[in-house]
Amino acid sequence: MNVVTVDSRDPTNRAPVDADAVVVIDVIRSTTTAVTALSEGRRCLLASSEEEALRLAAALPDALLAGEQGGITPPGWDHTNSPVAMLRDDQDQRPRPVVLLSSSGTKVIRNLGEPKDVYAASLRNQRATADYLAIRYERIAIIGAQTNGEFRAEDQLCCARLAQSLVQHGFRAQDLAIEIVERWKDVAVESLAGTTSARYLQDSGQQEDLRFILDHIDDVDEVFLLRGAELVCVQGGTASGSV
Repeated sequence: MNVVTVDSRDPTNRAPVDADAVVVIDVIRSTTTAVTALSEGRRCLLASSEEEALRLAAALPDALLAGEQGGITPPGWDHTNSPVAMLRDDQDQRPRPVVLLSSSGTKVIRNLGEPKDVYAASLRNQRATADYLAIRYERIAIIGAQTNGEFRAEDQLCCARLAQSLVQHGFRAQDLAIEIVERWKDVAVESLAGTTSARYLQDSGQQEDLRFILDHIDDVDEVFLLRGAELVCVQGGTASGSV
């Protein structure tokens, strides 16, 4: 029987997950940033600490350092954890690779790690991810990355959409997945503009990221799997990422 579960997870949690494949969601913002970087042709490596990010970047020629810890970008880094910052301009002929660190999402992904098949998804590629996983796995766990112990609204909505997409493929929702799908099935993405995470972006002058996230829904057909510290594309190759 094909089943899908939904849960949230603290970044420090290293407990095993009972599933064949795991999808991690961190809409605001790390998985949106990673999906955007990759869809722009960049390599994207995920770090679990500031020290590891520096080591990864040192081994990767011309790498960008992007991210935050507690909402603060480390001194000397190129960007915060921003999907808009990952967009390439006309002069960016050779997309620079990026090493990404966040307070929650990148740590959750890395702490799940191998040998599980761990995927990163956002509202940009949730449907493509569901379509890809549905024909390859029987037990799929969708995990929202907690912030300060909270399963955030935007991640619940994305988890619900991905779970619903799998249900349409014949999967059975179990446990919290049933409640999450029912709660969010008719909720518009625009409602996320009033969430705690959205207010943080607005109050900190990062409205452009919020607008980008709300405007880019299922516009990426690529699917991204963790291999070592790097997310790699296992399907697809077209996207529309303009602001």
